[in-house]
Parts: sequence; C-alpha cells; structure tokens
Amino acid sequence: MTEEYHVAQIPLQYEEERKVLATFLTRHKLTCEPDIQTAFGIYDENDTLAGCGCAAGALLKCFAVEPELRGQNALGLLVSSLIQERFAAGFYDLFVITRRENEKLFVNCGLYPVVQTPNLVLLENMQNGPANFASQFRKPGDEYRQAGAIVMNCNPFTLGHRALIEYAVRQCDVLHIFVVSEDRSCFPASVRCRLVQEGTADLPNVRVHLSGKYMISAATFPTYFLKKGEDAAALQSELDITLFAECIAPQLNITKRFAGEEPLDPITAKYNDAMRRILPEYGIEFCEIPRSAGNGEIISASRVRMLLMERGVCKEALALVPQCTQRYLETEFKK
Repeated sequence: MTEEYHVAQIPLQYEEERKVLATFLTRHKLTCEPDIQTAFGIYDENDTLAGCGCAAGALLKCFAVEPELRGQNALGLLVSSLIQERFAAGFYDLFVITRRENEKLFVNCGLYPVVQTPNLVLLENMQNGPANFASQFRKPGDEYRQAGAIVMNCNPFTLGHRALIEYAVRQCDVLHIFVVSEDRSCFPASVRCRLVQEGTADLPNVRVHLSGKYMISAATFPTYFLKKGEDAAALQSELDITLFAECIAPQLNITKRFAGEEPLDPITAKYNDAMRRILPEYGIEFCEIPRSAGNGEIISASRVRMLLMERGVCKEALALVPQCTQRYLETEFKK
C-alpha cells in the first residue's frame, strides 16, 4: 500500500464515525450491521476513508476497499489489525464468512478455508479447528459404534426434547447431543446444558456437549453482503449443515441426525428441509419425528416461555417439562 494511506481504528463510540462507516459500506453495496464492536479503516492523506474491516465477537466482516487500493495488500492490513485487536479483546479463534469468489483474498491474508457451499466459504485463523473440536468427544472404541446426533437449543428443556432423545437413543450406540452454546436465549447456555445433562443422566449412551463455535448461529451469521431477494436463513442453514456433515460427523462416526418436525416455526422447518436434502449426500441419515403433544397441544419450548412470561411458574408450564427443569423453575428461575 502506498505511503499516502494509513490504517487506524475507527472510533465507533462517536455516532458521526459510525455514520461515515455506514455510508462507505452502503456505497460499496454492503450493509453496516448493528452488532459491529470494532472497526479499522484505511485513510488517505486527507483522512478520507478508503477501506474498512469490522468485527463482532469472533467474526470478522464488513470488508470494503476502494478500487485503487485493491491488489496493494489493503485487505491484509485490515485483517491483521483486526486480528491483533480481537486477540487483545480475548477472541482467539476468528472467522470470516464470505462469498466463494473472495476465498483466495482471505487465504492470502493467512486464513484457512473450513467449509464451502456453492455460495459461501467459511474461513478461520487456525487449521483443523472442527476436527480438534470434535475429537475431544471421542472415546476409545467409538470407531466401532454407530453414532447419532441432535443439535438442540432447549430453551428450556421440555418433555418434547426428552421424547426426541428417547427415540434417538434406540436407533444408535452413542447419541451426541449438542446444546446451542450462544447466550442469546431466555435461559443461559450453562443452564440449558446442565438441564439436558440432568434430564438424560439415566441414559448411558447419551453424551451432552455445548455446540461450540462450529454450529453456526443465525444470530451471528453475517448478512451485510447479501443482495435483495437472497434468503439469509437458507444460506446459513446450508453452510451450517455442510460444516456438520463434512467436519464434525466423520470425527465422531455420526451416521444419523435427529430432529423433531417443525409445524410452528417456518425457519426451523426450512432448516429441517435443508438437512433432509444435504445430509444424505454425505451418507448421513436424517430422521425427523413428530412433535410430542400434551393434552392435544404440541409441546414446545416457546409454549413454556410464553406461560412463564404470562403466568410465572404455573402448573401448566411445569406439566410440559421434566423434573430437572421443574426443579430449576421452582428454585432458581427468575422471570
């Protein structure tokens, strides 16, 4: 990059600076997402913004560079600055999700491709991340056991979740339950995971884990680069399921993935449809079972949360959850 340009952190605490960033991204047909925590800019000799890169948590995103700076390592300088700042903030395993055509640009910045779909690529600043993540859940002899998996939010753990687990454990030698680890739910991840562990303690072939960073959450999936009419949920689902099938399942000998059918939430229904389409391509059977019904009504965590919000810890809510969740609601839950 020529000497008349310099890199500096953008002081996002000032509203005017955020507006400058948003305007610059808009000019490059990108959206300034509201969760951005930090940003760096490349400025010319007149302190005019000529390039930018941003981050939210461990995700690096919202990169844009003026045409005259392309091919001059401008992106590399932005990525390097963001990595240093994220390390200082306590984020060490960093990601980029971008379009496939941008893969080489980020590889040249020292990032490693993790998984690709026809539209997107996920890159990371470390090698073999998913394999290292999954390997901690392996036990001796697992290579001879048929494993299944469920990815659940369990917000909170209900009798419906328990019914799905009881069905799944009969279909495999080992069942891995990944509880979504993002703390964007009513119940914290630590509580949700604990309740699932307590609620499945009688099932010896069940192993409960937090989902970690490789089960991509829609809450962190970047949409700044999407064009009008593109389905963010569909793209996120495809990337998430492909990562699971290519990088996680082989490490744990997972040949079946289970889910409850989703008659209520169209986003989850689309996710199930994507699993039904993608998983068999990798030799993984997708098993979808009907939702459990209580008193003729489908048992769902959203129903429990609604009752808790409207009536507090009431008999109707307690009737939809197992004893471990009942104990938590009666002793620790605060509305």
